[in-house]
Amino acid sequence: MIFTSFLSLLAIVNVAIADPIRMPLIRKHPRRDGEINLDGIRNIVDEDRMAAQADFVRAKWGFQTLAAKKSKRATVGIPVVNQKQDASYLGQVSIGTPPQNFLVVLDTGSSDLWVASASCSSCDPQTPAFDTSKSSTIKQVTTSSGQAASVTIHYGSGSVAGLVATDTVSMGGFTNTVQGMLVATQLTTGLLDGEAAGILGLAFESLASTQAVPFWQALLNAGQLTNPEFGFWLTREIDNRFAPDNAFGGEFTLGGTNSSLYTGELEFLDVLTTTQPTFWLLEMTSVTVNGKSVTIPTGNSAISAIDTGTTLIGGPSAGVRAIYAAIPGSQALTGQMQGFYAFPCSTDVELTISYGGKSWPINSLDMNLGTVGSGLCLGGIFDLNLGSSVTAGGGNPSWVVGDTFLKNVYSVYRANPPSIGFAQLSAVAGGSG
Repeated sequence: MIFTSFLSLLAIVNVAIADPIRMPLIRKHPRRDGEINLDGIRNIVDEDRMAAQADFVRAKWGFQTLAAKKSKRATVGIPVVNQKQDASYLGQVSIGTPPQNFLVVLDTGSSDLWVASASCSSCDPQTPAFDTSKSSTIKQVTTSSGQAASVTIHYGSGSVAGLVATDTVSMGGFTNTVQGMLVATQLTTGLLDGEAAGILGLAFESLASTQAVPFWQALLNAGQLTNPEFGFWLTREIDNRFAPDNAFGGEFTLGGTNSSLYTGELEFLDVLTTTQPTFWLLEMTSVTVNGKSVTIPTGNSAISAIDTGTTLIGGPSAGVRAIYAAIPGSQALTGQMQGFYAFPCSTDVELTISYGGKSWPINSLDMNLGTVGSGLCLGGIFDLNLGSSVTAGGGNPSWVVGDTFLKNVYSVYRANPPSIGFAQLSAVAGGSG
């Protein structure tokens, strides 16, 4: 030990008294960005290289890089398809590598993304299908025992079952390369219609049957969204008997709002939640019919899911009954239409709903779904306790407020704090504003 230490000491002393070592630096590129060349002309700067160097220094010393800032895209307006006179509203997603494009129902009343697969045994042959064999990026999700993960998702109008996978999913220029989704192999008849290939759930992660982070939340978590919100403007075609099956349906604004589509201030209301949000829930506080207040249930019976994926408005028996009792000549229907009401077609039903702030009117056109008998027209609000109802985890709301209401407002869904905003439609969006 002493011998080794002595040699080490000699080496240190020798280095200390040695002459300085001079090493020439070689310049690999004699003329670089901005340097004056032999002709006296300054070279053009390589902007990409300089920007990359600056970002390297920013990252090294803990500053936010310019590339990270640019990854947050500006608010994107995505065109919406109005399917079959306001029956549902669709947006396009791209799935897989290379991408396969599909129209899916934009649904704030659920949280899972799913699409019909080419191997779906019970799907309509006309339903567009995702061919998993053509995607190089799809990955099967397995359970702890190594088995392929499968799940069944229940909706009010049916159910879908299949295998859980991850793949690249894009929408409006936003991309998640590991988006969890259900590849559907079994489907209840009538759950999809026309060009729709599946559903894009836009509620919260805790509601997802696949246990996958919803697409919009994944974008938010990755810092891709400028603002933690998205908005909807939904068009009205219910009064247009010449409307095509797939008409222009408005705009899905991802990462913010489109101020040209509404007028005045957005009224934001806090989402009802105990531990973590599930549905987009608000408490319905008042309803008027033709200017007169209607007594509706309170407390838990007033909890309302704001749901773009539902065509109409469903509510508790007492509340729905009270609404139609305020419409002269209305009557409850029976048989397969049990839970629905009809009223004289000559009556314009002017209805408003409030969630603790402003009262928002519903156009009489949206309350009239068409004739169902001699001089009678079907109402746009039905009894949720009879027939189909919401059956997903997280508890059943008493009201499911769908497009009958949402066509009349610009609606915004904000993640932080969890809240929903409503505003009057502008003249651009067909409103009186």
